[in-house]
Amino acid sequence: MTTPTLTDRSAAPVTGTGTVRVLIADPFRAAGLEAMTAAGCTVQHDSSLSTETLAAAVQDFDPAVLVVRSTRVTSDVLEAGRALSLVIRAGAGYDTIDLETASRRGIFVANCPGRNAIAVAELAWGLILSCDRRIPDQVADLREGRWRKKEYAKAAGLHGRTLGIVGLGRIGREVARLGQAFGMRVVAWSRNLDEPTAEALGIHRCGNLANLARMADVVSIHLSATPDTEGVIDAVFLDGLRPGAILVNTSRASLVDAKALAQAVASKGLRVGIDVHPGEPTAADADFEDPFVRREGVYGTHHVGASTDQAQEAIADEAVRIIRHFVSSDGVLNCVNKAASTIATRLLTVRHLNRPGVLAHVFYTLGQAGINVEEMENIIYEGAHAACARIQLDSPLAPEHLRAIEANDAVLSISMASLPMQTES
Repeated sequence: MTTPTLTDRSAAPVTGTGTVRVLIADPFRAAGLEAMTAAGCTVQHDSSLSTETLAAAVQDFDPAVLVVRSTRVTSDVLEAGRALSLVIRAGAGYDTIDLETASRRGIFVANCPGRNAIAVAELAWGLILSCDRRIPDQVADLREGRWRKKEYAKAAGLHGRTLGIVGLGRIGREVARLGQAFGMRVVAWSRNLDEPTAEALGIHRCGNLANLARMADVVSIHLSATPDTEGVIDAVFLDGLRPGAILVNTSRASLVDAKALAQAVASKGLRVGIDVHPGEPTAADADFEDPFVRREGVYGTHHVGASTDQAQEAIADEAVRIIRHFVSSDGVLNCVNKAASTIATRLLTVRHLNRPGVLAHVFYTLGQAGINVEEMENIIYEGAHAACARIQLDSPLAPEHLRAIEANDAVLSISMASLPMQTES
């Protein structure tokens, strides 16, 4: 392999001489950049890029792979990438990427789920403790020369109380584990949580969010942002919380009805810890005004849940793993925009000699018949003398088209079967 070289392009150095071009638009671990170069990539890293300048950078560098962390990937960016095949979100959530445009243009989108679980859980617990003991307020008073021990000696404490977790993925489970270490009873609601799993984790499964709200003294939110989860923490949920309860959101601002939350803080004395904010800036440094975080009992951080060295190392390792797999096999790990189901109704199986032109003959015949291929795989047998193509079709082939495929001397056998009705998972 050619020894990697470094060409200085001010804020956007290019490393490596590989055939796969990778553009990284946010801060990234140096070891990860070296690993990508070693995997056969030409890497351009420019953490100064923004949502507004990314499209031009993609058009200029023409990468096959784009890696982002906080920078938004809009339709303009995806349209600008002539060679763009894969966008990797160096984190768990991918709502900052225009998934519809990516899917329409045949661009894979992948994420790095769970790699930031420990970091986000640690921040969630920092916010929980801040809410319970009002640590930021105590620090502020001491810095202003005020001693208010009588006021701050009022705290409910956490041991023996109930922690409710909304969304029990890897982050939610880590928060639950820490809650148990604090001596809390843990209850959880998640779409995929069943009784055996809950029992194995030592938690109580709530059948719905309303029950969780009524049971919990502390609620921590860990859901992905999707159209289905937008505003899931609504006025009904907040009405179910006990006066003085703690609510922490380190996931996405869109999960919570901001107006209803503000009313609940005023009417029920809720204490709130938030790492995510409506309309928060995309730039690392910017002016930002949110009246909600000025309220008493509200404690905010700067969307830094995954911003620890440990988390960034783990995320970088996962991004490199995705790229290595993509480079070596053209497969995409952690793909989030692969169709859960297709409209295929028939499976065409063609056993054939492993020779040039056989599949071209099959596809030509399908094209003549006006039949679309929804999905396919071609399995090569040991020795590479023969292969088996399994082709999912949107409609059945007529007998004359089956005979036309079978007429090729390299076709060993052919069969067609109905596929079971597919449903979305």
